[in-house]
Amino acid sequence: MKFPQRLLSGYHAFRNTRLRVEQERYRELAETGQQPDIMVIGCCDSRVSPEVVFDARPGELFVVRNVANLVPPYSPTGLVHGVSAALEFAVQALKVKHIVVLGHARCGGIRAFGEQGAPLSAGDFIGKWMSLIEPAAEAVGPRGDRPLSDYLTHLEQASIMKTLDNLMTFPWVHTLVQCQRLQLHAAYFDVATGVLSVRESEAEAFFPITGDRP
Repeated sequence: MKFPQRLLSGYHAFRNTRLRVEQERYRELAETGQQPDIMVIGCCDSRVSPEVVFDARPGELFVVRNVANLVPPYSPTGLVHGVSAALEFAVQALKVKHIVVLGHARCGGIRAFGEQGAPLSAGDFIGKWMSLIEPAAEAVGPRGDRPLSDYLTHLEQASIMKTLDNLMTFPWVHTLVQCQRLQLHAAYFDVATGVLSVRESEAEAFFPITGDRP
């Protein structure tokens, strides 16, 4: 089996450009370990890379990605919990100061939930995973006569807010948020336009980031 040529070409480009610029940064990270202040919970959609969207340097973001950028509620069972493990490490070990839930437009997982299509396999892993957004769907209400695209946008954004609710079910997240040592944020990326919108906890809607400077 041959390693994908696209990845080999990309790696050579990385070695010849960015690695030369960031070499000292990588050496420092190797010696001292990672110390990111920000965790990003994003979708595994190939169009929405947090490192690209936020123009991040190596070591700046601790990223966990899954279908539709979801976090299950706190459930300390004997089962394996990949997202919860990443969250535990980011908050308890790395002591991040911010958690950003990054949702996006045209999310395939949200669309699969909204369309209620047939499972892709007998395991129906996507269907079971996407059942986590049922509370968000109840908050949005039935689609009714709304265009599917409008309904899915509302569902994508409501799902982000539900993920923030689920984060607060983790005792150590709740405690740190209450004592203002950890902040939770919601963000929404429009794939077609590249516009990022954010919604803070007290806001009623997502607001686009405008202008060329922070």
